[in-house]
Amino acid sequence: QVQLVESGGGLVQPGGSLRLSCAPSGNIFNIYDMRWYRQAPGKQRELVADITRGGSTNYADSVKGRFTISRDNAKNTVYLQMNSLKPEDTAVYYCNALLRRSASAVAANYWGQGTQVTVSS
Repeated sequence: QVQLVESGGGLVQPGGSLRLSCAPSGNIFNIYDMRWYRQAPGKQRELVADITRGGSTNYADSVKGRFTISRDNAKNTVYLQMNSLKPEDTAVYYCNALLRRSASAVAANYWGQGTQVTVSS
């Protein structure tokens, strides 16, 4: 069973930086779009950023100019570099990927279990 595993969350002061990483735990055939979502307490999950296999990116307006999504296709890993963090960035961050487990499998969406990011002084 393939799982997406996130790492890099933690507690940081306002203005600080964190880098999140996400990769599948098992062997996969191919990964297509990769995304980062976040969910703050009492709020709906929202899309933060996404990146295609070719490297095209999109960002939520709230993080433009502060967050950068990138990926290493050789390592099947997606990253989220978060700079100039604000208290309102506090949330559980989830990785999401459209991938195929094998050459004969249909592409499907997979989610990570989430990593907590807390921005507080």
